[in-house]
Amino acid sequence: MQRRSLLKGAALSALPLPALAQPARARTLRFVPQAALTALDPIVQNATISTTHGFCVFDTLYATDAKLAPRPQMASGHAMSPDGLLWTIRLRDGLRFHDGAPVLSRDAVASLQRWCVRDLFGQILARAVAEWGTPDDRTLTIRLRRPFPSLLYALAKPAGIPPFIMPERLARTAPDRPVPEIVGSGPWKFVAPEFNPGSFVAYARNEAYVARDEPAEGASGGKRVHFDRLEWHIIPDGATAGAALQRGEVDWVEYPLPDLLPLLARDRNIRTQIYDPIGFLGVIRFNHLHPPFDKVEVRRAVRDCISQPDHMAAVAAPGDWRECHALFPCTLPGVTEFPAPPRDFDKARAAIRAAGMEGAKVVVINPTDFAAVAPQGRLAADVCRQLGFRVDLQEMDWAAMLSRRNSREDADHGGWSIYPTNFPAASIANPAVNSGIRGDGPTAWFGWPTDPATEAEIERWLYAPDAAAQAAAFAAVQRTAWDHVGFAPSGLFVLKTGFRADLSGVLQGPNPYLWNLGRG
Repeated sequence: MQRRSLLKGAALSALPLPALAQPARARTLRFVPQAALTALDPIVQNATISTTHGFCVFDTLYATDAKLAPRPQMASGHAMSPDGLLWTIRLRDGLRFHDGAPVLSRDAVASLQRWCVRDLFGQILARAVAEWGTPDDRTLTIRLRRPFPSLLYALAKPAGIPPFIMPERLARTAPDRPVPEIVGSGPWKFVAPEFNPGSFVAYARNEAYVARDEPAEGASGGKRVHFDRLEWHIIPDGATAGAALQRGEVDWVEYPLPDLLPLLARDRNIRTQIYDPIGFLGVIRFNHLHPPFDKVEVRRAVRDCISQPDHMAAVAAPGDWRECHALFPCTLPGVTEFPAPPRDFDKARAAIRAAGMEGAKVVVINPTDFAAVAPQGRLAADVCRQLGFRVDLQEMDWAAMLSRRNSREDADHGGWSIYPTNFPAASIANPAVNSGIRGDGPTAWFGWPTDPATEAEIERWLYAPDAAAQAAAFAAVQRTAWDHVGFAPSGLFVLKTGFRADLSGVLQGPNPYLWNLGRG
C-alpha cells in the first residue's frame, strides 16, 4: 500500500527533460526503453535492448511475421535446388547503407559469417554450410552439406542475436569485438555524436530507406517511418517514467510498472496494450562451471523450491501470468509441461547436503533498474538462503549485470552463481534458438552448461525428415533438458506497454518495433 501511494505521488511530479518547440515535438518520437543501451553492436551483445537498437539501424534478409513465420525482407525472394543443398537468394532493388553505399551480396555474406560465430543457431547453420557464394552483386548462394529445413527461420530469427546485415568493411571485424561504427541499412540512422550511454540515444529518419510495399507485421513488412527523429530517454525509475508519460513528455514507455497500470488505464490520454501476446518466460539461470551449481542435484533442489506464483505476482499484473513448468513458453504448440514439483525445503536441503554443498557461497547478481527482472533475483536469493547457502546478493544496474555475467571466475573471484532474466517467447520458440537449454559448453549461453544428450536431440530435431519425427525429437529435447536443469523457469507472463493515445501503429512482438508509428 505504501508503494502504491508513493507511485501516485510520483506521477504528479515533473520530469526534468529538455523542452521541445511544438513543431519539433510533433516530428520527434520519444521512447523510454526497458533498460539502458550500452552495447551498440547487436551481434556482440545479445541483450534485448541491443536487439531493439539493432532493428532500428540494421535490416535482415528475412524477418518473422506475427506468427513467427519467415518472410523476405532485404531479399526479394529465393530459390532452392531439388536436392535442398543450394539456396539462391536475390537482394531487392534500392538497398543502401546509411553511408550511401549500395548493399551488395558480399556485405550479406560477410555479415552472416560473423553472425554464425556469435549466435547458437548460426553455429549450427555454419556446420551445415559447405560454401557461401556471391555470383553477382545482388545474388548470394548458400551451398549446404546436407538439407537444412530451418534455413529461412535462421535468417529471420527475431530475438537473441538476429542476423543483421552491415557493410562488409564492418562485418570483417573480429566477432568478439564491437564494430567501430554503427552503419546499417535500416529505417533509422544512429546519431553517434548525441549518444550518452545509460542516458540518451538519438536516431534520424533514413530518408533513403525503401520500405517493402506491404503492411508491417511483426519484424517483417513495410518499415515506414513517419517521424523525423527518434529519441530514447533512459529513465531507470518506473514512477518517474510513468509521470513523464502522463504529462506528455514522452510518447511511449516500453514497460510501465505493473502497479502503475491501473492509474494509466484511467487516463484518457494514454493507451496500454499487451506487449507480446506469446509472452515471456521468467528464468533463473545457473552458472554450471563452479560449485554449487555444477552439480545437477543442487540445481534441481533450487528449481523445485522456486515459487512461480511469488515470482509472477512480483513482475506482472493480476491475470497477466500463469505457472509454466516447462523450458519453452506454454503458449506454443508441442510444449511439455512437467508436473509442478512439491516445494519441499527439507528434501531439497537433504539433497544439497548429500552433494556436499551445504553452506556453499552463492552470488546472485541482480539488476535494480529492470522492473520485470529485479524482484525475481531477490526472490531467488531468498530461496537460496532458506536452503542454507551463504548468499551474497549483489545488485547493480542492468548494463553492469550484463557485463558481470561474462565472467567465468568462481564466486570468490568476481564471478556469479545465479542471475535472473526473461526470455521473450520468440527467442526460445524452438530447440535451436532456445539458448537456455543449449549445452555445448564453452560456446553455450552464459552459465556454460555441457549437455551432450540434449545437443544430440536438438540435432535430431533439426534434421527430422517429417513432422512426426520432428515432434518426437522435440519431446525428447524437452525431457533431456528438463533433467539437466539448465535453468529454473519462474513462470509465463505478458507485459503491457503504455503510450500516448495519439500514437498510432504500435506493433506487437518480442521487441518494440519503432516503425509504422504516427501521431494523431
